Amino acid sequence: MNELSEFVKARRKDVNLTQEEFAERAGVALTVVRKIEQGKTNLNMDKVNLVLSMFGHELAPVDSKVLKNHLK
Repeated sequence: MNELSEFVKARRKDVNLTQEEFAERAGVALTVVRKIEQGKTNLNMDKVNLVLSMFGHELAPVDSKVLKNHLK
């Protein structure tokens, strides 16, 4: 979860938005952005994807076997 929090925080700062401004543009509550950036693990996947869509990304389940084979 740390990679997600670092990614979102860095990209938000790259576009010079406060957490509040970013939340408004992403269409989520400020608490959603704060929880993501703090590395909280009890997140709603739909809300996370609204945030990630601002950067052209999406969070999706991945079969760990497929991932391991891909990384070899």
